[in-house]
Amino acid sequence: MRVVTPGEMARIDRAMIEDEGIPGLTLMENAGEAVARVAMDILSREGGGTVAIWCGKGNNGGDGLVVARLLSGAGVDVTVFLLADPEELSPDARTNLERLSGLTVEVVRVSEDGGLERFEGMAPRPTLVLDAIFGTGFSGRARGIFEAAIGSINSAGCPVLAVDIPSGVSGETGEVAGAAVRADRTVTLAAVKVGLVQYPGAGLAGSMEVAGIGIPRRLIDSVPESRIYLTNGEDALALLPRRAPDAHKWQSGSVLVIGGSPGMSGAVAMCARACLRAGAGIVTAGVPEGLGGILEVKLTEVMTRPLPQTPRGALSLESANEITELSRRFDVLALGPGMSGDPQAAQLVRELVKTVEKPVILDADGLNAMAGHSRVMEEREPPLVLTPHPGEMARLVGGSSAEVQADRVAIATDAAARWGAVVVLKGAGTVIAEPGGIVNINATGNPGMATAGMGDVLTGCIAALMAQGLGAFEAAVAGAYCHGYAADLAAQMDAMIGLVAGDVIRHLPLAMRRPE
Repeated sequence: MRVVTPGEMARIDRAMIEDEGIPGLTLMENAGEAVARVAMDILSREGGGTVAIWCGKGNNGGDGLVVARLLSGAGVDVTVFLLADPEELSPDARTNLERLSGLTVEVVRVSEDGGLERFEGMAPRPTLVLDAIFGTGFSGRARGIFEAAIGSINSAGCPVLAVDIPSGVSGETGEVAGAAVRADRTVTLAAVKVGLVQYPGAGLAGSMEVAGIGIPRRLIDSVPESRIYLTNGEDALALLPRRAPDAHKWQSGSVLVIGGSPGMSGAVAMCARACLRAGAGIVTAGVPEGLGGILEVKLTEVMTRPLPQTPRGALSLESANEITELSRRFDVLALGPGMSGDPQAAQLVRELVKTVEKPVILDADGLNAMAGHSRVMEEREPPLVLTPHPGEMARLVGGSSAEVQADRVAIATDAAARWGAVVVLKGAGTVIAEPGGIVNINATGNPGMATAGMGDVLTGCIAALMAQGLGAFEAAVAGAYCHGYAADLAAQMDAMIGLVAGDVIRHLPLAMRRPE
């Protein structure tokens, strides 16, 4: 599903008006009709009632005014709270305000001088509040009467329906710098906006639906310069490999997992187990020799390979040649889970990224080893996948976690192009970017995944899919989707709180099952 930025959506609207000859008023009417249908659905579930519609001065407010007219025409008691003087409205919004004359819709002008108390004192209280204050082009912080209005909406104690995006959320990034509407449902128009699928904005949208307003799919696909998509189940499952009836284990994908250190043997064990549960035919875990016995106990189906270690029990640089030689037998190398920050282990990672000719997926301390050494990644030719969480990405790009989180899509896109790697920026709304500029945003997963080991499982999923023949980007997209979906299944079958990485591993086969 295509995802667009606010600027791209504005260009799509212009192309519709200028090239297709469809007036802006018609698009606004179509948008209002789509939102009104959802509003009527909410009212029917609530048993009827009154509606308060908050409108700003732009076209988002104009959409709200169309909704007011349509709901009033259907017999609904509607009050409009207008946060602008009529002469300040956009031309199309002003036209729709004029169309309310003669109807039973009360229009209350709200400003710093008053009007807010009319909403707060409504009796009976509204059954539904419609948010049409700011559109997707909003950025920064809501101030003054706008901030106060958003606070009153959030305190109304009734369902809130947002038009296009909750007011106060940046449509460009999902950033929320100040007050923002907490919507129960959002009707976004024509296409999904980035701010609706990146947090914290995504967490304020409630259930989201995309409403067609008459814009042809070809414009939505052709006008944007970016190539951002939201992964759905159909797309993800279509990527999954099929196993031949006569396949044997070496034909089903082989993964070499290298990692582990004292106190972190679980990371490499979970990664290796996830590889198998995601379909790899054979997996070997290469660990410091002091952990060999522990891994033999932890893992039944995974083979282990003890490797030279440092005095502190981390992987030694002396193991570089052995690992490089061993990697030639495998389809993919997963490098870094539980590896520790030992200087020799970090140097080993950089040496392996240089020398291993098979696809490599870097995670955890494998990523930390690359901080300040990005040239190693840039000079590498075989496929490379990086799976950083925001803190690891901050160390790689030389910033802070907050800066990474403020514009996740741009950060991941720039990093992928700079390093020539597929970048999987983990977190709610995981961003998967490839060097050519294509970006997929993942929508599966839940807050129960905020526990240790989830990243190790994701690395195993992606490595297994690469080993089974998927390209690095396709494996990352499908792996992130199935990883999150497995967590969703685990939460549904058990509970979200108390969810652990092993639960996700256990549900991977079900998450990756194709419909019959």
